[in-house]
Amino acid sequence: MFFFNPTYLMFMLPAFIIMGLTSWYVRSAYNKWGRIPARSRLSGSEAAQRLISRSGLYGVQVQGTRGELTDHYDPRNKTLFLSNGVANGASVAALAIAAHELGHAQQDAEEYFPLRFRSALVPMVNIGSNLGWILIMIGLFLQVTQIAWLGVMVFAGGAVFALATLPVEFDASARAKRLLSETGIIQTDEERRGVNAVLNAAALTYVAGLITAILQLLYYVMLVSGGGRRRG
Repeated sequence: MFFFNPTYLMFMLPAFIIMGLTSWYVRSAYNKWGRIPARSRLSGSEAAQRLISRSGLYGVQVQGTRGELTDHYDPRNKTLFLSNGVANGASVAALAIAAHELGHAQQDAEEYFPLRFRSALVPMVNIGSNLGWILIMIGLFLQVTQIAWLGVMVFAGGAVFALATLPVEFDASARAKRLLSETGIIQTDEERRGVNAVLNAAALTYVAGLITAILQLLYYVMLVSGGGRRRG
């Protein structure tokens, strides 16, 4: 079974290490700046409401959600979901995260093309993540490389999605930094450093996700290429 191929670890071990390091870095930045109160004394939820008014996004709602760092914006119901620590916290980290998600709401309102493109990829990625490796397995088992390569192409949607995510997230962070400064919610240089640290750390997770997707795709390309050569 190719699932237990030691070569898989050769491809994916660097990705596992990178993902682990970025996860640690994000939590480290969040924990550090989550303990530093912002001078505005606004909670993440209050800041989000102020930014919604400032941006004219009156149809956007703010709701709580369970977990930690589970904050997200859902364009289907125009709702900003903030975790308890962000919604109720008045820290620099809470403001940074709330503003970042509000940046996604702005993108949605403006029909920002990279966001629309990424959203259009979601159905394909959901199907491809399960169907791709099945087609690869069937193709290799039956020694029909056309089926295996079809599986690789389907599976490649994950890497395309990860790549499409980068401009969306980077732009949302840039919007967040600008909004927080322009509205005076963030006031000092120290607070700006904190916002930058939290958002830059979060951005690294998407870079790590892209690296992981590419390495996994390259492994399947190598696997199918090797199967085709053996058949020949």
